[in-house]
Amino acid sequence: MKKVFLAIFIPLGVLAVLLLGGLFYYFGVTAGVKLDSEKLQISTACVRIYDNNGEQIETAKRKSVSLDELPDYVPQAFVSVEDKRFYSHHGLDYKRICGALLKNIKTFSFREGASTISQQLIKNTHLTSEKTINRKLREFKLTKILEKRYSKEEIVELYLNSIYFGHDVFGIASASDFYFGKEAEKLGPADAAMLAALVRSPNRYSPFRNGEACLSRRNFVLKLMKEQGYLDETAYLNAIKQPLPETPAQSQGGDSYLSLVFDELSELFPDAGAGELGSVRVYTFLDRQLQKKLEETRADSDVCTIVRDNRSDGIKAFYSTCGTLKRLPASTLKPLLVYGPAIEEDLICPATPILDEKTDFSGYCPDDAGGASGKYMSARYALAHSVNIPAVKILNALGCERAAAYLDKMNLHVDKSDYSLALALGGMREGFSLPALADGYAVLANRGLFSPAKAISRIENSKGKTIYEYKPRDTRVFSAETSYLVSDMLKTAAKEGTAKKLRNLPYDVCAKTGTAEGKAGNTDAYTIAYTSEDTVAVWLGNRDNSEISATGGGIPANIALDILKTLYKNRSPSPLPPCDGVEELSIDIQEYEKNHRILLSDPNSPFLSDRKELFKKSAAPLEMSNKYSAPRIEMPTISVRNGAVNIVLCQAEYYDYVIKRENQGNSVTIYRGKYQRCISDNSVVAGESYRYSVTPFYKNIEGETVFLPLVHIDTASDLPDDWWDG
Repeated sequence: MKKVFLAIFIPLGVLAVLLLGGLFYYFGVTAGVKLDSEKLQISTACVRIYDNNGEQIETAKRKSVSLDELPDYVPQAFVSVEDKRFYSHHGLDYKRICGALLKNIKTFSFREGASTISQQLIKNTHLTSEKTINRKLREFKLTKILEKRYSKEEIVELYLNSIYFGHDVFGIASASDFYFGKEAEKLGPADAAMLAALVRSPNRYSPFRNGEACLSRRNFVLKLMKEQGYLDETAYLNAIKQPLPETPAQSQGGDSYLSLVFDELSELFPDAGAGELGSVRVYTFLDRQLQKKLEETRADSDVCTIVRDNRSDGIKAFYSTCGTLKRLPASTLKPLLVYGPAIEEDLICPATPILDEKTDFSGYCPDDAGGASGKYMSARYALAHSVNIPAVKILNALGCERAAAYLDKMNLHVDKSDYSLALALGGMREGFSLPALADGYAVLANRGLFSPAKAISRIENSKGKTIYEYKPRDTRVFSAETSYLVSDMLKTAAKEGTAKKLRNLPYDVCAKTGTAEGKAGNTDAYTIAYTSEDTVAVWLGNRDNSEISATGGGIPANIALDILKTLYKNRSPSPLPPCDGVEELSIDIQEYEKNHRILLSDPNSPFLSDRKELFKKSAAPLEMSNKYSAPRIEMPTISVRNGAVNIVLCQAEYYDYVIKRENQGNSVTIYRGKYQRCISDNSVVAGESYRYSVTPFYKNIEGETVFLPLVHIDTASDLPDDWWDG
């Protein structure tokens, strides 16, 4: 009996001690925990956002709706997928808790959750998302209190009005506006199921980010609704046929920056369920005054503008009437895809002469905006004036694959199916967002280093502990030399090229414009400008790709100009730092323009006979002109007309000339002096033969003598050559 007693009562005693200890622990942890009714009414209590000065940003007022106004299948959709025994339990679903516990033990993980709608409401409004026993115990207690004070209908209503649906959208009413452009009272079964599908992970199941995953989960919710008796077969079949929304139905222009913030939160915590971030404080790079300036932008089309700090890689301001659409980049791609890579690989330099002529590239025949000029131009001029044919020629020499590899390093990914020479002009199927293009241009401002700009600088939890801090990670794209050269070429674009509306700014700015054309007219217009401190990007267009009247060098350039004036209202930005690997050299302008060769200027060259250009020291021209150190000329032409010998000199106006005539062993100087196009010798005698020589001089330096062909003065040479004409 003693052994039986010990075998029975010792385990019971141990169990009683454990239970008693557990109760003491529970009451100790939950002591003082109180339900705050006001928190249940605040839809944005879980996230507080601050600007770059640490001041809290007032988020938009959220709409709410009463449960009586909603169709029955709206709450039913959420109950079916989130908490099917919601109406039968008292806040905690013990059957589900045990099932989740067993699964977690079997898999040695804590992935399986068992939160009811009541628990989710408490967690979203009262607690953090930390996964600890203490937080869970507090959640249990608050949930029991909630269930005693509020009816099931009241709890569902509070839940639907507080839950986060992604894209800076809180509450069922705001979600209905944003995703479907309708009042929540008019939501259909398919709409309700899609919104319920977002709860598990608003980022992962967003129809605008992952339509396939969203559709699959929406249909799963509809299936549950049918199985649980909320939809009949006909309603179910009709609902699964409904398409998903492809773009937001509601403009977010006033909340553009906040949308970026919440998008980044979704990227940082991609698997977080609605409200799982807890009571976090999000600190941003937002400059409120600059944001206000951007939001004053008005145009006859959709508009997107962004200002990013090139030093901190933070987004200072962002405004868009249509989100962050991907659009064709047009000629804004030229510096990043064509000129930057070609200079990096020493294929070209800013002075490289390129013939701008119509060319057939195996069936692809690009043209310039005003038609091919048929003339040679420098790479600098071609980029500054956005001439198309030279850009295509450079890409043809470089190769699409090599060029696109540079874009990949800037997170500007091009599908291989888009590899064609049309890429040089921004021709592709999908395109890039404006923030992504701005990041690409910031590479040039940051000496060839890429780091994507972010809106969020750091995140703190409710206890003030930093749980995230943005630390830029630089990726080398171009050398400092290449970045400096391309930037200098884009300074030319801002001074005299397509971005010349910026030329009167009292400091150097680098800029590029772009205009994409559709079948009926222009569809996209850009200006992207940068200094050492900031990059400003402007896009105009329509989300439906309809025609606009703007060009990149027009309204977008004016908008960029206004933003730059606001940025540097009472000061000038620091200039781009010099680059030790770049040098300025003088090249022979006559050789360049006539023979399209890059030769260093002769040290003895006269003023205005050369021009200065920038070169990489590692790829500078080595050959030097010696036309002044060793003067030489092309063979002049000689002819006899009306009894006189005429000598036509090639153009070399900086030389002096000595022309001599030899006849019967006698040498006579017939001319000594400056350049003249034609020198005539009238002192010749009929029947005699003469040989002439021309010697160029530059200052006191005698050049190479050129001997002209022997000429004979005919006895009839006194007759005009055209005597037979009448």
